[in-house]
Amino acid sequence: MNSAQPPASHFVGGAYIEDAAGAPFECIYPATGEVIARLHAATPAIIERALVSANRAQKEWAALAPVARGRVLRRAADILRERNQELSELETLDTGKPIQETLVADATSGADALEYFGGIAASITGETIPLGQDFAFTTREPLGVCVGIGAWNYPTQIACWKAAPALACGNAMVFKPSELTPLGALKLAEILIEAGAPAGLFNVVQGAGEVGARLIANPLVAKVSLTGSVPTGRKVYAAAADGIRHVTMELGGKSPLIIFEDADIENAVSAAINANFYSTGQICSNGTRVFVHEDIRVDFLERLAARTANARIGDPLNPQTNVGPLISSAQRDKVLAFIAAGRAEGARLVIGGGIPQDQHSGGFFIEPTIFDGVTDDMTIAREEIFGPVLSLLSFKDEAEVVGRANGTEFGLAAGVFTSDIKRGHRIAAALEAGTCWINTYNLTPVEMPFGGVKQSGVGRENARAAIEHYTQIKTVYVAMGDVEAPY
Repeated sequence: MNSAQPPASHFVGGAYIEDAAGAPFECIYPATGEVIARLHAATPAIIERALVSANRAQKEWAALAPVARGRVLRRAADILRERNQELSELETLDTGKPIQETLVADATSGADALEYFGGIAASITGETIPLGQDFAFTTREPLGVCVGIGAWNYPTQIACWKAAPALACGNAMVFKPSELTPLGALKLAEILIEAGAPAGLFNVVQGAGEVGARLIANPLVAKVSLTGSVPTGRKVYAAAADGIRHVTMELGGKSPLIIFEDADIENAVSAAINANFYSTGQICSNGTRVFVHEDIRVDFLERLAARTANARIGDPLNPQTNVGPLISSAQRDKVLAFIAAGRAEGARLVIGGGIPQDQHSGGFFIEPTIFDGVTDDMTIAREEIFGPVLSLLSFKDEAEVVGRANGTEFGLAAGVFTSDIKRGHRIAAALEAGTCWINTYNLTPVEMPFGGVKQSGVGRENARAAIEHYTQIKTVYVAMGDVEAPY
C-alpha cells in the first residue's frame, strides 16, 4: 500500500505546516481499519495564520486580470488529470471507495470544475442600465476570504467544487476537510501552488467541528460553504448568521426515484443500483425511496435483486471491486441500526442486510441491502441512512406518488423513469427538489447547478449559478447633468 502520511497536517501560506499542540487524530483506511496517517487538528494559531495569509493573498489575486486567474485554474485542472492515478489511489485510501469509482468520479470531476470556472473567469461581468441621460452600471466583486467545509464522501471533488468558483471570482479560500478524510485537499493545495496561485490563496486546515466553528466566527471571513448533514447545516448556518456572512449549504436528502409502468425496466434498475449502492450508498442525493408502479413491481424487484447479487464486495484497490466499505465503524453501526429498524417495523428484507462473512475482517463492509414492502411512515423511508439501503415502495397513480414523494422535509434531488416525455416533464415540475433527473439518476456535470430546497440547503454549486454565491454586486449611478435641489 502506498504511503498516505502527508508531510504535515496543514497547508498554509504555500507550504505544509504543523503544530503538535493540536489534538492528534488518525486517518483510518476503511477497508482494513488500519491507520494510514496521523495528523493534528488546527490550533487557534494555525487558524489565524491561515486566515491572515488568505486575506493577504486574496487582495493580490483579485488584482489580477480575470483571464490570468482562469489560466491558473486551468493549469491546476491539467495537473489533476495528469496525476489522476495517484490521486485516485489516495482518494481510495482516504475514503474506501473502489478505485474503479475514484478513477472516474473524484479527481476527474474536480478537474472539470477547475477547467469550467477557469474558462468563465473572464466572462464574469456586470451590466449597464440606461436611465435617460444618466446611466448606472454594476460590477461583480469578490466577497473576500471564504471558508469551505467539506464532507467525507467526495473529499477531492467537494474541495474543487468550492474552490473553483470561489477562486475564479477573485476570492481566497480556507478549506477544512472532514476529519475522516483529511488527505485529498492537501494535494489540491499543493497543485494550486504549482499551477501559479499565490501562497495563501487556498489553505487547508484540519480538525473537527470546533475548528470549523472557529473559522466561521473569525471576522476576516465573508462566506461559508458547507457540504454536510442537516443538523450540521443548522449549526453552521446559525453561526454564519451571527456575523451576517454569506452561506451556501449543500445538505442531506431522502430523495425519491419514481418508476412508472412504461419505464425501461433495465435502465430503471441500473439507475436504482447507482442511486443506492454507488459509493456504498454514501451520496447525499441518492434516490433511496424507490417508488415502483404496482403493475411492474414484481418484475422490477426480481431484476433488481438478481443484479444486486452480482455486486463485487472487496478490496477497494482491486479494479474488479465495485462495492467498498463504509467510511467508519460508527457509520456501519448506524446503517446496521437502520436495517434492524426496517425489519422491526415490518419491511421485508430481500437481499443483504448484514456484514460479509469472508475476507473483509477489519474493514467496515456491509452488504447492499434491499427492502420491499416499505411504507411511508417507516424509519427507513423517512430518515437519511447514508449507506447501501434501498427502500422499495409501490404506487398506483401519478397524483398519489407525487404527494408521497414530496412528503418529506428534504428536497435535494428526485428522479422519474417513464417513456412518456410529457409525464416526465410534468412530474419533474411537480417534485419539490433542487435537482431532478428524467430517465437517469445522479449525474452532476459541472455545467449544471446543483443544490437543494427545503431542509436540503440553500444556494447552488456549479454552473454559472455558483457565481451568484461567490460575488457581490456593486451598483454605480452616473449623473450626466446638473444636480437640482429645493434650496
